[in-house]
Amino acid sequence: MARIALFGATGTIGSRILREALDRGHQVTAVVRDPAKLTEQRTDLTVTTGDVLDPASVAEAAKGQDVVVSAVGGGDGPGHVATIEPAAKSLVAGVRTLGGDAPRLITVGGAGSLRTPDGKQVWDAEGLPEFLLQIMHAHGDALEYYRTVEDVRWTNISPAALIEPGERTGGYRTALEDLVADADGKSRITAEDYAVAVVDEIETPKHVGERFTVGY
Repeated sequence: MARIALFGATGTIGSRILREALDRGHQVTAVVRDPAKLTEQRTDLTVTTGDVLDPASVAEAAKGQDVVVSAVGGGDGPGHVATIEPAAKSLVAGVRTLGGDAPRLITVGGAGSLRTPDGKQVWDAEGLPEFLLQIMHAHGDALEYYRTVEDVRWTNISPAALIEPGERTGGYRTALEDLVADADGKSRITAEDYAVAVVDEIETPKHVGERFTVGY
């Protein structure tokens, strides 16, 4: 059993990570700004108030945990895009203060910086809306920051090009820098199976200090 502090537990991805972790026997502390928004009620779930943009709040939530997971992203509206890179820096700063007792840090990333078969990056595709490009590049900036960090055990997990609620199959494929796509060139994964990949990485660490991606 892992002790997990989870930021972003009320979002589309975070709520799936929460459920997957609890269903697999882990002890989760959901760190939220408004506890009233978290409707999940289980004996192995603790809900506490915290702010991912406050390193002191992150440090308090991280104490005694094995892993800090952040599912804070830019998918909930324009106001959230600007929090992606600052959240990354706050998470690292907060975890870093715990020194040798610091937990691992696992964060939800974006697909924009992944390589496509033509050697470009996902965000180079024509016709992408400006809001989506902003999210992609914010995640890219956060990833570049993580890659400068050597004293925190971080992992950044990029989803496929399309991630949305759906079926939990328990199956997925992984890569490091290349977009995972099927034989028809479609890159997708359900939020449920993305959550499976996150909890798998918690249980069996394979990508400490790097980004990896998942898809079908």
